[in-house]
Amino acid sequence: MRPRIGFLLALFMLLYCSTGQSYGADTLDCPEIGSGSVPDLIGDASGGGLFTTDNRVDLANEINEAINRLQIANPNISWSDVQNVLIAAYCRVVARKSGLAATEKWGRMRQFESILERQIAANMMPAGTLIIANVPLPPDVYRELKKQAVVSNQTMAQLMAAILTRAAGK
Repeated sequence: MRPRIGFLLALFMLLYCSTGQSYGADTLDCPEIGSGSVPDLIGDASGGGLFTTDNRVDLANEINEAINRLQIANPNISWSDVQNVLIAAYCRVVARKSGLAATEKWGRMRQFESILERQIAANMMPAGTLIIANVPLPPDVYRELKKQAVVSNQTMAQLMAAILTRAAGK
């Protein structure tokens, strides 16, 4: 199985740049955009205000908008390339942000990648799937629902959709 390029990129950046010390703005080494590994499909993200928010919900919306722009510009783009392009673009934004310690920059990079992976996973859902709400469940409730899904020969998502549909009176 081929490792995910985004994960390897993040791991490289983490191992290459983290030494436990606080550095200035120039210490976040970002992948070259336009090189053989990360195509220049989004341009200079820092110039257009892309990814400037600290709010997770707004950042998720900005990521979705960037994914849509990439898909419109290149309809055959792979999810791996989407992830690589957006991580490289965001890295440039964070690297240029003044007043952040190295640990804060890495925290933002980890947060971005986490949100990006969730947004890509949501976009990979079958056509017609719509995620309206994510609800945290206590572990015992989750385990019980998982058992019920297995018994009813459904996925967790199918079982949850059926339960919520009945609860809504549909």
